Amino acid sequence: MRRTTDVREWTNAVFSLSCRVGKGIARVVILLLTVMFFWGAVLSAQQAYQVALESDRLVRLTSRAAIDEFEGTTEGVDGLVLLNTDEVTDRTGGTETELYFEVDLASLDTGIGMRDRQMRDNYLEVEEYPYAAFGGVIEQVSSLPGAMFRVTTRGVLGIHGVERERVLTCDLAPVDEGYHVDCSFTVLLSDHDIEIPRIMFLKLNNQIRLELSFILEPAEFDSEI
Repeated sequence: MRRTTDVREWTNAVFSLSCRVGKGIARVVILLLTVMFFWGAVLSAQQAYQVALESDRLVRLTSRAAIDEFEGTTEGVDGLVLLNTDEVTDRTGGTETELYFEVDLASLDTGIGMRDRQMRDNYLEVEEYPYAAFGGVIEQVSSLPGAMFRVTTRGVLGIHGVERERVLTCDLAPVDEGYHVDCSFTVLLSDHDIEIPRIMFLKLNNQIRLELSFILEPAEFDSEI
């Protein structure tokens, strides 16, 4: 997954992507990138973080059907977070925060090539809907033991061209200058107009569990705009 460090280039790339996911996600991305375009003005009061692409990243999809269970995994997760504080604290949250994350569905690997092709081409339809995306705001941050935080977010989840409002919770642990993020939630395929496959080697439950693990690091962008 390519990371651009020029704000204008990043804006064009992500806006193009977000339009394929949906208008709600696009609105969130525009708000985030508008703020980041004026980076020098907000740097003293706010902090932005990006997914560390050189660190370990994992997205795991788990399906448990009546007679079968399988997992699909990918490292293809990327995203940005804008805080209303210079670091994550109990005061973080509100309309001044913005976040956007995306998962490359075309890179999902279940360990069986034919199953991967069927899932990508016939059900997720990744040529038309290549990414799952979530954009929104941080609603609340609560302290946990061991200097960890539980972050509650509210936003729009776009999968397969269908958007749903969701409240998602993640746990953050400080690491170096950033945070290790763990997040898990369930998705109903029917909520996103995805047909539930019944072929022999690809029997999916309507309810899919998604788990994400990655590192957020301070975002750095070119100073020349």
